[in-house]
Amino acid sequence: MFDPTAFDNMKVVLEGALYDLDLSGKIVVTDRNDLMNMAKMSRSFDVSFKLNSPKKVTAKLQLESQLIHLAAELLPENIAKEQSGCLVKLKFFHEGISDESLLNDIQKLMLEIWGNTRNIQQSIVMYPFGSKVENRITVEFDRIVGEEQMDDLIEMIDFIMTTLDQLQMFHDGLE
Repeated sequence: MFDPTAFDNMKVVLEGALYDLDLSGKIVVTDRNDLMNMAKMSRSFDVSFKLNSPKKVTAKLQLESQLIHLAAELLPENIAKEQSGCLVKLKFFHEGISDESLLNDIQKLMLEIWGNTRNIQQSIVMYPFGSKVENRITVEFDRIVGEEQMDDLIEMIDFIMTTLDQLQMFHDGLE
C-alpha cells in the first residue's frame, strides 16, 4: 500500500461529489477516465456529465498531475512546495452555435461566471459531411490547485452546473 498523493485525494473527493449528484438525479455522468502515463510519469482524471434531462450541453472536469507536481510533494526539500498539487481544466461542449454574435455572448457569460482571471477559449468544430457544428469552451486555471483548496474544488461544481444551465439556455434559444 502507498500513501495517496494530493492528486489521489482530490480525485476521490471530486469523484464522490459528482457521483452523489448523479445518484440524487441532478446530473448524469456520461464518461470517466483515470489514466497513468508511465513514459511521462503523469496522471490524469476526467469525468464528463450533463444536467439530468434531455440536455445537449456537456461538461468535462479534468485533473492532471505531472512529474514535477509529484516530485514537489514527495521531495519538498528539492522543489518549491507550491509546485505540489494538480492542474484543473474545464471543458464544455454543445452543438449548433456558430454565429459570431452568439459566441461573443457566450464569451461574456463565461467571463461573468468564471471571472477574467481565467483563460477562457472557444473553438468551433465543423463536420464536413452534414450540418453538425460543435462549440468547445475551455476554462483553464493559471495556477496549481492543492489539497488546501479542496473546498474550492467542491464549490466549483456549483459554478459548472450554473454554466451548464446557462449554456443550455443559449442552445434552447436556437430551437
